[in-house]
Parts: sequence; C-alpha cells; structure tokens
Amino acid sequence: MQLIIRIILGFVVGAAAGGLITYLYVTTSAKSKIQEMLDNAEKEASSIIKSAREEEKKAQERSEALLKQAQEQVSSMLSEAGKELKSRREQLEKLEQRLSQREQQLDRRLDSVEAKERKAEQKLQLAEEKLRSAEAFEQEAVKKLQEIAAMSTEEAKQFLFSRLEEELREEFGERIRRFEENFKEEADRKASEMIVAAMQRVIMEKPEDPVISVVELPSEEIKGRIIGREGRNIRTFERITGVDLIVDDTPEVVVLSSFDPVRREIARRTLEKLILDGRIQPARIEEIFTKEKEAIEQEIIEAGDKAVRDLGIREMHPDLKHLVGQLKFRSSYGQNVLHHSIEVGFIAGMLASELHLDTQLAKRSGLLHDIGKALDHNVEGSHALIGAEVARKYRENPLVVNAIASHHNEVAQESIYAVITQVADAISASRPGARRENYAAYIKRVQQLEEIAKSFDGVESAFAIQAGREIRVIVHPEVIGDNEAFALARDIAKKIEEELIYPGQIKVTVVRETRVAEYAK
Repeated sequence: MQLIIRIILGFVVGAAAGGLITYLYVTTSAKSKIQEMLDNAEKEASSIIKSAREEEKKAQERSEALLKQAQEQVSSMLSEAGKELKSRREQLEKLEQRLSQREQQLDRRLDSVEAKERKAEQKLQLAEEKLRSAEAFEQEAVKKLQEIAAMSTEEAKQFLFSRLEEELREEFGERIRRFEENFKEEADRKASEMIVAAMQRVIMEKPEDPVISVVELPSEEIKGRIIGREGRNIRTFERITGVDLIVDDTPEVVVLSSFDPVRREIARRTLEKLILDGRIQPARIEEIFTKEKEAIEQEIIEAGDKAVRDLGIREMHPDLKHLVGQLKFRSSYGQNVLHHSIEVGFIAGMLASELHLDTQLAKRSGLLHDIGKALDHNVEGSHALIGAEVARKYRENPLVVNAIASHHNEVAQESIYAVITQVADAISASRPGARRENYAAYIKRVQQLEEIAKSFDGVESAFAIQAGREIRVIVHPEVIGDNEAFALARDIAKKIEEELIYPGQIKVTVVRETRVAEYAK
C-alpha cells in the first residue's frame, strides 16, 4: 500500500514539475493557475492517501473479525463434540449399570430357584417317608383285622366298603334332601320378592283402547251428507283415507273398518271434524285429512320419544322410535300395546336390576318385544319374528333381537334377557285389569277355533292352547299322510282367516303319529 502511495506521489510531483518547466514563460495569471493546480493535486494526493489508509484499516479489521468468527466456530464445534462425547459416556455408564442389575437379579432368581428345588426335594422325601409309613400301618391294620375277624383280605375289603357306602349314602341323601328343600324355599322366596318388587315399582295408567271404529252422529240426516250426491263424498273419503266407511241402519252411528289402526284413527278424527264443521265435500275432506294426518304423525313421534325417555333408554334409531309411537294406536285383547310395552320395559328393568344384570338391555328388550305389531297388518308372519327382523335391520344388540323373537317360544331363548322379557310380558298381561276381553267372547272364539279344525275329514281332535294363539290338530295317521298334513294345516289356517275374527295370528300345528301296540299272552 505504501509503494502505491509513493508511486502516486511521484507521478503527481513529476507531472507538476513538468508543467512548471513548460510554463515558465507563461503570464502571471497562468502561474497562479499553476499554483492552484499544484495545491489541488496535493490535496487530492493527500485524500487518496487517507482513503488508502482507511481501506487498509478496514481490511485489517475485517480480517481480524473473520479470524475471530472462525475461532468461535471452532470453539463451538469443540464444545458440542465434548457434550456429545459426555452424553455417550453417560449412556454407556447407564447401560453398564442396567446390565449389572440384570445380572444381579438373575443371580438372585437362580439362587431362589435352587432353594425351591431343595425344598421340593425335601418335601418329596418327607412325603415318600409318610407314604411308606402309611403303607406299613395299613399292612399292620389289615393283619390285625384278619387276625381278629378271621376274614380274608377280599372279605374284609368288601365288608368295610359296604358299611362305608351305606353310611355315606344315608348321609349324602339327607344332606341333598335338606339342600334341595332349602334351595327351593330360598328360590321361591327370592323369586316372589323380585316379582313383587318389580310390580310395586311400576305404576301404569289403566289401559284404554285408543282405536275407535264407531263414530256417533248428532242426527240421522248427517248420514246423507256423509254419503253425498250419488255417493261422491263417501267414495272420496274411502279413497283418501284408505278406510271402509260403513253406513247401515244403525241409528246415529257409522262404522270405520281397516286393518291399519293408524289409518283408522286418522279417518275417525277426519270424520268427526267434518261432522263438526258441517261442510262435507271432497275438497274439505282432503284438507281435513291432510291436517289430521300431520297431527297423528306428530303424536306418533312424540309418543315414541316419550316412551324411550320415560324408560331412560340412552339411544335408539329414529325409525324404531317411530314404530314404538305407532303402537299407541294398536290394542291387543283391549290392552293398549304401547302402554303394555312400556310396562314390560319397566318390569324387565326391575327384574334385571334385582339380578344385577344390564338394565339397559332388559328395558330395550321389553319396550321392543311387541314392535312387530306395528307392522303385522302389512307383513305376513308372527309379530315376534317380524319385530326381531326389524330390530336386526336397525342393528340392535343380538340379545335384544333374540328376546323379541323368542318371547312366544317361536325360537330358542339364547340368554337370560330373553327369559326376563318373557316373564315381564306375562306379568304385564296377566295382572288384574290389564286385558278386558269378555270371558264369554273368549270362550266362544276358542270353541269356534276348535270347531273349524274338527270340520275337516281325518281330524281326530283339536285343542286350542296359549289363550287361542295356537290350535293343535290331532289327525288319524291311516287317513292323513305326511304330505296331506301340510295341505290340511294350510286349509285350516285359510278357513280360520275367512271365518274368525281374532287379534294377532294363530299358529296351526298338525300332529300325526303312528302307535303300534302288541300284547304278550
């Protein structure tokens, strides 16, 4: 850098000197300009020198900073390497400690196993000694017994075994008898307590039949307005509601007929509103029917939600709750099916609680056990099997599905919840005031059922069982063969459907058996 400065100074001085010699003969003004140029040149040279020194200083500072930075990085890398090396050493020390502990544990276990083996050998030796002592005592006792009784070994054994067997038989028989008596008494007492407790904790309102098929009229002239000109109103009413409207000679009464209880209830309310309104015409019939249908639908939803909520059931598919709500408009033997189902759910839950079982499963099984009755007017088959299929469709618990299907013994019961559901159903149906079917009407229906079965050729006898839910038909085996038995069951069922009015369904069972008897003289 100093060499550069010297060269620049030499160049500047040389240039100035050359200019001075060249312009010796210039005028005084020229000399002053030359002097000014020399001054400027000196200033510029001084500035260049200063700038060069500053650049040199900056370069030196920069090189020092880079050197310091490099030293710091090297120091940091050395520190990190030292930490990592220290961490590795600590891990190795911990691993060595674990290995040492494991080795000590294994040594202790080995010592324990060896000690146990020694104890076992000692016990085995002691047992063998006791066994030898017992054998010796037995041999000595046998010899003394033979000497005293003058019996052979086999005779002595037979005598001892017979006496022992007789004493044990008497003692065990007495114990078993006492145990059975105590167990039966305890079981009867516990069962009575459970049933009474369940029934006491369930308070249901008196069942009423909400399905009314008879509508009273304020006067006879209303019948003509219901029929309308050329039967226009009654045809419109039957077409819209899907219910048969029977107008006969009975004074101030018309009858609604339909297998669908919900549809019949909508039709009943529609007809009553039309009678109160007085304007009975096709447009008005359709308008009121639509309103009543929406109102019934809302009632069904609310009834289903209330039943689930009252029983404390946590979750249930909305479609299942809708079917539960439809049971509000269905009755069986005068007993409202929804009230009956809620009651069965309560009783089943109480029984499950007494038995320390899952009350939720029991309540679901009880509430849904008659769910098939909401559909049995549209689907063929037993309401129990229909209900089980519906519950399976909506992914109910398999135990609940089996309880629904088996509560009338149509399929095998696979769990205690099925038994609880059946018992709760029987309690609800058999309690006083639950069902109001007239006794005389019931006897007449059962007699008609048996008479229908006996009217066929080849039938020996017929018996109505399960409160008229099943008819057992006994046939002559020489008249009715196996193939004819199938046809006979179908014909009897068809005739029952045509001639008999009954709730639910009736099972027809044809029994054919061949008995062979011979006497030895």
